[in-house]
Amino acid sequence: MKQRHLARAARRFALCAWSALVFAGAARAAEPAAHVNPFIGTTNGGNVFPGAVLPFGMAAFSPEQTPLPGRRFPIAAPGGYEWRSIGIKGFSLTHVSGTGCTGASGDIPLMPITTEVSTSPALDYAFTAYSSLFSHADEEASPGYYAVKLGNGVKAELSATLRTAAGRFTYPPDRPAHLLIRTSDSQIGSSDAQVKVDPEHRTVSGQVTSGNFCGYLAPDRHESYYTLYFVAEFDQPFTAGGTWVDGELKPGSTEARGGTTYGERGHPPGGKGSGAWIRFDSSKTPVVGVRVGISYVSEENARANLRAENPAGTSFDTVRQAARRAWNDRLGQIRITGGTEDERTVFYTALYHSLLHPNVYSDVDGRYRGFDQQVHQVSGQQKAQYANFSGWDVYRSQVQLVTWLDPRIGADIAQSLLNQAQQNGGVWDRWTHNTGATGVMNGDPSPPSVAAIAAFGGTGFDLKGAYVSLLKAATVPTAKDLSKKGCPVLCVGQRPGLDQWLKLHYMPVDAPGWGMASDTLEMVAADFGVAELARRAGDTRNFRRFRERAGWWRNLFNPKATPEGGYIQPRNADGTWPAFKPEQDDGFVEGSGAQYVWMVPFDAQGLFDAMGGTDKAVARLDRFFRKEDGSWAVTKSGPLHAELDNEPSIAAPWLYAFAGQPWKTQAVVREAMRRIWTNKPEGISGNDDLGQMSSWYVWSALGMYPVIPGRAELVLGSPLFPEAVITRPGGTLTIRAPGAAMDSPYVTALKVNGKASTRPWLPESFALAGGTLDFTLSKTPDERWGSAREDAPPSFGPKSR
Repeated sequence: MKQRHLARAARRFALCAWSALVFAGAARAAEPAAHVNPFIGTTNGGNVFPGAVLPFGMAAFSPEQTPLPGRRFPIAAPGGYEWRSIGIKGFSLTHVSGTGCTGASGDIPLMPITTEVSTSPALDYAFTAYSSLFSHADEEASPGYYAVKLGNGVKAELSATLRTAAGRFTYPPDRPAHLLIRTSDSQIGSSDAQVKVDPEHRTVSGQVTSGNFCGYLAPDRHESYYTLYFVAEFDQPFTAGGTWVDGELKPGSTEARGGTTYGERGHPPGGKGSGAWIRFDSSKTPVVGVRVGISYVSEENARANLRAENPAGTSFDTVRQAARRAWNDRLGQIRITGGTEDERTVFYTALYHSLLHPNVYSDVDGRYRGFDQQVHQVSGQQKAQYANFSGWDVYRSQVQLVTWLDPRIGADIAQSLLNQAQQNGGVWDRWTHNTGATGVMNGDPSPPSVAAIAAFGGTGFDLKGAYVSLLKAATVPTAKDLSKKGCPVLCVGQRPGLDQWLKLHYMPVDAPGWGMASDTLEMVAADFGVAELARRAGDTRNFRRFRERAGWWRNLFNPKATPEGGYIQPRNADGTWPAFKPEQDDGFVEGSGAQYVWMVPFDAQGLFDAMGGTDKAVARLDRFFRKEDGSWAVTKSGPLHAELDNEPSIAAPWLYAFAGQPWKTQAVVREAMRRIWTNKPEGISGNDDLGQMSSWYVWSALGMYPVIPGRAELVLGSPLFPEAVITRPGGTLTIRAPGAAMDSPYVTALKVNGKASTRPWLPESFALAGGTLDFTLSKTPDERWGSAREDAPPSFGPKSR
């Protein structure tokens, strides 16, 4: 009897324990935001920021840190935050995530201090005096919330709505309580700034005019192109401490004006700029709340945004809770089960980073300032205007993910790009920052971006108008296309060197642009995108014409480039080939010849044929992803191997599926996920590029990837989690893979909507309508599944339809 009682007790205990685990797991599943670690990617070049922001939020309230020792520029990192930094100099209202160069935005830093202001904060030596040390042990971050206890004794807490920031500063009651408003101190400087302090109404307002993203790289591109207006309302009384302009301190003053300038080399020099400081009585009210409305239209619109989203009387905790709900709703569109805690955290953090950009740019009344610096109004189907579009990066998979999850937002992004072009003299700029056409990077990413948005269901925009505009840009060279202004990195033309492209059918050495071989590959991707738009617009003639142009990569494929085989390489205008080595980066952008040769993802079979057949191409892929000793070479292995922490290489692993060896795609992708993506500050080993690299991880963890730019076929890898449910307008997609784990990447069987399939890809119809995928996975490869030639994903050569 005793044994039976013990057995029953054990069963009851096990049942209770399991129920508790199930309940806890369900609670976590209902709170996907609980799995996000915003500190992933804050060091080692990830350049993300950990502060408070909503999905696609205009306001992003986050720390600006002091530079690391030896850094030449006055910021810690692009994004404002570097995990290894030990100081904070303010909390800015706007940020851009994962950029390169030396940053962007970081407008209107607010800095709580507990010392008297005795020298101008613009002076070099005052820089340290008004910053504060901090410890990561006193810091926390989660979606929509950031907090830190500063070394000066102040606890700073940050949250946000879509267009407003919310702050709560708790001062020590026995020390001075001041707040610096460093109006001019955007991350990379400003050309003008104004501030006005109004103690009677507990308000500080003003504006900053800035831009200059990557401007230091070209002497003729040190430019301002946006003005941010702000209105900060405080819940406690304060007195005016004073203002400063450059090196002059003005105690008691309530107004100041002056930008930092961009100096002679494109960065703000010391001793320049303006701002103000205010005083609180911490002995009476140590906790100070601030609500800040922002707008790129006017100060009045900033006030209107504040009234609409964060009105007087709204508590900080109310804003924080609403931000958390917004993130749970958005992240909850993808529900995963299983995996380790670290794997769930990495996944949801990648999804979080994928949904930060582009940013809502229009105000609550629908008005926004355009690229022509005039005020415009969203109309028709468009709900919001978006800004901050890193086209060279995000056309590969981020716009696809955003649109797939919410076609309405995707359509608004496409309409926003068209609006920008119409306000910019017809030029679709490749990297737009607020109202600025920066020209950063190369190629023409807008056609594949817009085509991809349409392919993934974002059709609620003026597709025909976008197509007509992009068709003209691809066929009629402009003065900007012929100019070398800003080149190589910031060329002003949409298609630099278009005249030579149309004449020679490749981009020759010394043409306007950046990296003529990589320019050629970007141009064929652009022309493939135009062809897809022509197909959707019913323009058969131009569909065929641009599909033919998409094949012009062959004009830079030199079959005799090396004894190993052919490569895409630079070529002179007279048709001759200069000296070439596959490891060289001359003629390429952020990569080598060995890395770029695979960047023809829409015509994989055509590339294999040019290499001498599929078998030879596979052997080269094998050498690309493996070192001579057989060990993996997916990152940091030199220019002859893959670099899967940067865009030029990221489609290459999926090409094995086109060659009848999808099990190698499964292995390479999983190894890259394991090595590059971790639950650590260095867990994104290269620029996240406004969510592009994070979107690659999200797609890969789901077991699929939109390899072909401008289309919605999904090439299959293998799922990381036993189950994922993607809820989206138009249809739910359920992915089941019992036994899925990091060390079980190999597909041995697949059912699509209950029917067995050996095809390692899914058609556009499945991406849009949804359905069920049932994977059987193994730790050992199945070299038969997906190997039949007729099962390969489609390749689109010049003659294909």
